[in-house]
Amino acid sequence: MGALGGGTTAENLDTQRATHRDLTTVIPIVLLVVLTALMWLLRALVAPLLLLATMVLSYFAALGASNLLFEQLLGFAGVDWSIPLMGFVFLVALRIDYNIFLMHRVKEEAGRFGHTRGVLEGLTSTGGVITSAGIVLTATFAVFAGLPLVTMAQMGVLVGIGVLLDTFLVRTVLVPALALDLGRWFWWPGRLFHRLARGERDRPASPATTTATPAHDPA
Repeated sequence: MGALGGGTTAENLDTQRATHRDLTTVIPIVLLVVLTALMWLLRALVAPLLLLATMVLSYFAALGASNLLFEQLLGFAGVDWSIPLMGFVFLVALRIDYNIFLMHRVKEEAGRFGHTRGVLEGLTSTGGVITSAGIVLTATFAVFAGLPLVTMAQMGVLVGIGVLLDTFLVRTVLVPALALDLGRWFWWPGRLFHRLARGERDRPASPATTTATPAHDPA
């Protein structure tokens, strides 16, 4: 004869199981949609994959930092079980704007001036705007940290840390460094990749690399 469980504990258990199932379903779908949008915008494959990887890496860094803060410093058991899914959706929704804004400008500048200068020009022209937006967003979500609800406070801390990491580390250091290291392969296999390849082939040799012909001494 079986026994049926009920009450708040059973409801919380069912909710946790449903949230875990949603976590394994929603996150891949969101990543696939974001990857498709970036591929359509940038007309490349390598750049969107790297941008997606940096977003996921930054998310886990923010989740780990917020969990460490609440567990080690504030004495909680850790972040609430509902935070990972909601935090992921919030952070991806906020970061995709930064990705599009930065990389679309970098692509335009790379088509005009070449890859290296294009990355630097795009970062310079959009850095102030992205930094300002990141500071405003962090201040906005910091309001959540002052709410009496622990879940909302944890959400505000998670999103705030994630936005700061994305603003001051990922977008300003990690992504430009990866783009500069990969060179024109960052835009593979799009049209810009082939344009940059043709530009490198057509570029005249530098005077410093040419071997000077010795002058003929008069007899």
